[in-house]
Amino acid sequence: MADRGAEDTWDLIVTPWHVDEYIPAFPMPATATRVTPPDLPAGPAAARMSLLHQAALGAVTRAARPLVLSGDCPTTRAVVAGLQRRHRDLAVLWLDAHGDFNTPAISTSGYLGGMALAMLTGRTPDLFDDTLGLNPVPETNVVLADARDLDPAEREALAAGDVRRVPADPAAITSALGRLGPVPVYLHLDIDVIDGAQLPGARFPSGPGPSLAQIEECLSAAGAATSLVGAYLACAWLPEHADDRSSRHTMTRLAAALGAELAWPEPDGG
Repeated sequence: MADRGAEDTWDLIVTPWHVDEYIPAFPMPATATRVTPPDLPAGPAAARMSLLHQAALGAVTRAARPLVLSGDCPTTRAVVAGLQRRHRDLAVLWLDAHGDFNTPAISTSGYLGGMALAMLTGRTPDLFDDTLGLNPVPETNVVLADARDLDPAEREALAAGDVRRVPADPAAITSALGRLGPVPVYLHLDIDVIDGAQLPGARFPSGPGPSLAQIEECLSAAGAATSLVGAYLACAWLPEHADDRSSRHTMTRLAAALGAELAWPEPDGG
């Protein structure tokens, strides 16, 4: 994939799992590279996730400009680790209804999917092994958009840290990215940032929020304002809804706002 050429071309990659759960029905665009999940041993979820992330790292490293479609947020570890092999400095734009800034010490649920941004910024040092070679992203290089649904301790951690918080608004995002200077940007979007009424079958709908059209505007603005060297769509629908027509439609529109076309194979039977 790495020799495809044009800087505006996206290399589509699919990681069909949520945390450590394989999702057989995860939709697969016709031109995407599918990361085959390795056989996972019984044991703690974090150890199983490490094996999945190692598999994803290989695909990301071979991609010139990865756009990852995934069923969760934590696999972002593999994408950032891969991008860091080519970009010493990297900024992160994170659009999410949640902060994903929990850690094992403050989480009330222990849900690892709610710790993904904390993982990137080095706040979970003992959760995984270091096989990815991931370097913590400085919090001053992180822009968190929306995050309307926060746990109390998570809210306090964000307030005490250096992550820049902005609304999911194109002008606010453009301004925040401009303050970072000419640094390459990795864009991460969890579909639950979209108003819950527009997300049938989502795992974690978060009630009223920006519309799909507003989020499309945010993605387009980010792409126009900075150099996007990688992107990630966390498509966290319930497994039985992952391949719904409405789910594919949402993924297609979000990818198009980034300048990528998702071509879906014809269903069996024509």
